[in-house]
Amino acid sequence: MPGAAPPTDRPAPVGVDPTRASIARVYDAFLGGKDNYEIDRETFRRVQSVAPEAKDLAVENRAFLIRACRFLANQTGIAQFLDCGSGLPTAENTHQVVQRVNPDIRVVYVDNDPVVLAHGRALLEENDNTHFVAADIFNPREVIENAVVRKHIDFTEPVALLQMGTMHHFNGPRDRPAEIMREYIEALPSGSFVALSHFSDPQDELSALARKMEDVFLHSPMGSGTFRTRTEIEELFTGLEMIQPGVVLCADWWPDGPRIKDLNAAQRTISGGVGRKI
Repeated sequence: MPGAAPPTDRPAPVGVDPTRASIARVYDAFLGGKDNYEIDRETFRRVQSVAPEAKDLAVENRAFLIRACRFLANQTGIAQFLDCGSGLPTAENTHQVVQRVNPDIRVVYVDNDPVVLAHGRALLEENDNTHFVAADIFNPREVIENAVVRKHIDFTEPVALLQMGTMHHFNGPRDRPAEIMREYIEALPSGSFVALSHFSDPQDELSALARKMEDVFLHSPMGSGTFRTRTEIEELFTGLEMIQPGVVLCADWWPDGPRIKDLNAAQRTISGGVGRKI
């Protein structure tokens, strides 16, 4: 059962504090993974108490990432991906999706969680076209000027920038995420693409639930998880030409097949989109 606690938690690796929730490990708990601690599962249980299908926030986010990466690799010819806030490795990671289309695509993952870095580097020891970087994704200059990023990402050629489920974890002024994204977009050459997903307030009968989930996230051990309206999420793509259908529910962005079941509350409170820099 997703979120269920194992009999005992494994000893924490050096540099990892198992008494403080980690965004990456909380997502792992949402996905039913094993690389999390009790403090991370506590956040999952709190959100699940107000939205029983809460795990689908993470499931839809991951499914959207896979579809967006498949589109970018198949349709744009872009040969370099910068994946910010990559999280813990799971099934169908960015490099696996895009390198299945083109083995020469270069992928650089950026995260600053010690567990993510340890798992990621071990996973990629034999993959010469994929690399991990420790940096603060909310500091675009730190990421873009990182030596490893500069070595493997050529900013004179189009880049695919991924910000999947990241900006809603920024703690600070509400307008800062839009500024952060503008800084990233300004650094990208023409022809680049940005794919982004974000917790969303649908501004309908589910708005109250979205705000309740937001309150639980913000007051959980993780301490972050802002829900934005569609207009606010669209502001994160300022300066880009949106790929149709624009910013929509993640489940509605080029789904793999016809829908025969209604979306649940969690599926209706996470949105995403893909934009191109002209």
